[in-house]
Amino acid sequence: MTPHIHAEPGDFAETVLMPGDPLRAKFIAETFLQDVREVNHVRNMLAYTGTYQGKPVSVMGSGMGMASIGIYSWELFTHFGVQSIIRVGSCGAYTSDLKLYDVVLAQAAWSESSYARTQNGYVSPVTHPSASLNEALTLAAKQLDIPLTVGTVHSSDVFYRAEVDAHERLFREQATIAVEMESFALFHNAQVLGKRAACILTVSDHLVTHEAASAEDREQAFTHMMKIALHTA
Repeated sequence: MTPHIHAEPGDFAETVLMPGDPLRAKFIAETFLQDVREVNHVRNMLAYTGTYQGKPVSVMGSGMGMASIGIYSWELFTHFGVQSIIRVGSCGAYTSDLKLYDVVLAQAAWSESSYARTQNGYVSPVTHPSASLNEALTLAAKQLDIPLTVGTVHSSDVFYRAEVDAHERLFREQATIAVEMESFALFHNAQVLGKRAACILTVSDHLVTHEAASAEDREQAFTHMMKIALHTA
């Protein structure tokens, strides 16, 4: 038990799927897992453990932003025996090469965030996922015949930016193909603790075409990335 997760040792599987929205965690658990049990509901940050194709797997919400996923992923890694966290989230596309509902695998996370510098003095603006976990996700996507776009994502602390057309500058200067708000911190925690982390995303908003998925779709329609992550787990 920690201040934010009221679970016991053994309540979590070694692999955790982590969407931002706790209701998406609930949807994944109820739709895909067998023998499901709730293992956390503190602050309504829902977490469940069950089995997928006979193998234990957990799913838990992270909340929005690096501070939130930083807390939950750290506690999962250090207190509950979790070895791998796969973020399954939404993102905004920075390039017309991506379409709404495309699936993106983060090969790196670039950020202006001070999270890593504050945590342990890490000064690089880039953190990286586990290479072996990314290889497994890529293989799973091929086996499921689901197209996957691999690239660097922008992990932002700010959802509403004053700078007009910032996505064009960031795509040009940093080669970031999409924006989300959590993976930089997740990757950093995993690196510090010797664990594995990855981030697979579905395009929910398009900064170029201005298309956007509905709130219901964000919660329930991103099944391709869920299946890839579950197949990997």
